[in-house]
Amino acid sequence: MVMEQEQGSYEETTEELEDDEEDILELGNPKKMPVKQQKPHEGSNINPYEHMKIELNPDGSLTRLSELPTLEASVDDPYGDTRAILSKDVTINPEKKTWVRILRPKEADLQPGVRLPLVMYFHGGGFVTSSAGTVFCNNLCERAARLVPCIVVSVSYRLAPENRLPAAYEDADDALMWVKQQATDSDGGEPWLRELADFSRILLFGWNSGANVAFHARLRSLDLDLEPLKVVGVMMTQPLLGGMERTQSDLRYADDQVLPLTVSDLTWELALPVGANRDHEYCNPWSSPRIREKLSKIGKVLVRGYGGDITIDRQRALVELLLMNGAEVVAHFDDIGFHGIDLIDSRRAVVTLNYLKDFIKSTFPKPKAPLRSHSHSHSSSMFPSPEVY
Repeated sequence: MVMEQEQGSYEETTEELEDDEEDILELGNPKKMPVKQQKPHEGSNINPYEHMKIELNPDGSLTRLSELPTLEASVDDPYGDTRAILSKDVTINPEKKTWVRILRPKEADLQPGVRLPLVMYFHGGGFVTSSAGTVFCNNLCERAARLVPCIVVSVSYRLAPENRLPAAYEDADDALMWVKQQATDSDGGEPWLRELADFSRILLFGWNSGANVAFHARLRSLDLDLEPLKVVGVMMTQPLLGGMERTQSDLRYADDQVLPLTVSDLTWELALPVGANRDHEYCNPWSSPRIREKLSKIGKVLVRGYGGDITIDRQRALVELLLMNGAEVVAHFDDIGFHGIDLIDSRRAVVTLNYLKDFIKSTFPKPKAPLRSHSHSHSSSMFPSPEVY
């Protein structure tokens, strides 16, 4: 199995990892990571509440002092030809107030009869901010829909601390089951999905805390009856992970201007179940035998990271954990880059989305030699063969 770097490539096999298995699986102690025991908000003097522009209320809720800018859906394309992607918002659970934004290419950019892979996207924001309508999230999803191309279902899950984990994971379950309902609804379902999506090619994709949600959603999906849906892989960009032990990158980038250590700690304090610490399995998958048992069934995984990210050590260790437990993994790590660079640097975003495009193509079964005597009319098929993509 190959883990690729933008500065080159290297190969590590599961056999090479076996000698270090105890180090990797030691509670909160992934390979080559911990150097120091935790002290509260150690290594940084940055006030996390000021940095995140939030205030904690006596009832445990947050006052978000600076809401991130958002974009409205463009179902009627009010910007004319300036927007290449159409989008609409759909409520999936009125009681929980959860919703999705569906994004799709314009008709002029579609090939007749060709169904597109369906990418379910989970936004970042440390579990406590953002939504599917946040500008950064919307722009990334628009680029994905256009570049791959694909149908994007961007999930706006409930935020912590008002709704602590596993609320976001449960909302991901709901979103998957909602997509299943659209695929099986005899009355037609959501037309964009029914008419354009290939329900046999669904990929879970997330950034930061959203990558954490995508990871746990994939594990939880193994226990769901999703037929006729088929989840073919999960892509995690700079996944948010943690542990009580400090890593070298925790301390090296403790005063990072984007994600300092104090902010990383606070997001987990606000998101984890009350009374849990950062060795909880939602934060620290190395601590959970239950998770490790499921990794062999997770299928294809892509991990994207940058050397200047405070969480980079845990991301690399996650790749090793996945490999050791039988997952099929591709990892792209760039030495240069910081937390969130994909969201503000359009060139990096395009590189990452090209990885997504290649990753989706890699999930296709290898095509057989064409038989000229057979008919290949796929225009009415829900699941066209890969060669039409």
